[in-house]
Amino acid sequence: MSSSPGPGSSAPFTLTGSLQRLFSHVRIENLVAGLSGGVVSTLVLHPLDLVKIRFAVSDGLEVRPKYSGILQCMRSVWHQEGLRGLYQGVTPNIWGAGASWGLYFFFYNAIKAHRKEGRQTELSSTEHLLSAASAGAITLCLTNPIWVTKTRLVLQYSTDPTKKQYKGMTDALVKIYRYEGIAGLYRGFVPGLFGTSHGALQFMAYEKLKRDYNKYRKMQSEAKLNPLEYITMAALSKIFAVATTYPYQVIRARLQDQHNKYDGVVDVIRRTWRNEGLSGFYKGMVPNLIRVTPACCITFVVYENVSRFLLEQ
Repeated sequence: MSSSPGPGSSAPFTLTGSLQRLFSHVRIENLVAGLSGGVVSTLVLHPLDLVKIRFAVSDGLEVRPKYSGILQCMRSVWHQEGLRGLYQGVTPNIWGAGASWGLYFFFYNAIKAHRKEGRQTELSSTEHLLSAASAGAITLCLTNPIWVTKTRLVLQYSTDPTKKQYKGMTDALVKIYRYEGIAGLYRGFVPGLFGTSHGALQFMAYEKLKRDYNKYRKMQSEAKLNPLEYITMAALSKIFAVATTYPYQVIRARLQDQHNKYDGVVDVIRRTWRNEGLSGFYKGMVPNLIRVTPACCITFVVYENVSRFLLEQ
């Protein structure tokens, strides 16, 4: 006799009940606050993101411009294409960052509240890590096509607009889907999935720093901090996460790059190691740190204040 649940089994209802409890914890305020933080930080710091990606894929191909440093790269793009050049790919970046931060905070807070339901004790660091990893995986499934289009737009080097492969975000999405299918829109998904560990480590560190600091102040763990304190917690947690997981961003950018073809993650790792050594996996890390640390601080300060304001309303 089959052991699968029959019509009278309670398993489907248990699953339904669990999902209902999870969704009872979702708050649109977290989505709006996270989206606001992502959009503001992206608008301010997109040029540094462009520089980071161009350094990350600098593998010696003739098609690529040669840059000696961050400032020289920014000056070169400015002289050739002006402000528009520095903001290539900003549209999908705004969509991607806004959606990613909004959805991340949205799912993270719901999962965290669901785990804490009916408990008097605080969540452990491992539980924060798992909550953030789950939120990151869900968010990546929804936003990966946006990140592919951003990478493609950022890596259009020609100063002649007629030679550019994509006219904008929508054109890139349509062309990638038309010529490469769903697989093209999900290039870099595997290293991106690994990259959820980046967000998970960051949120784990951020929550622990806040909790330990409030214990030191003899305050409740969720007590409000001032902007400088939020900035400090966000910066320390981001530096920790970047230093731990940066190579996946190089691998992901190279998989999404239209100028070079790889057979998958293992091929990227093998060729990067053979041609560039260990340093190849850390290309672009300095401009990335210069960009993501203030971006993270802006995002978290905006998020904490907007979400608290909206929830109080």
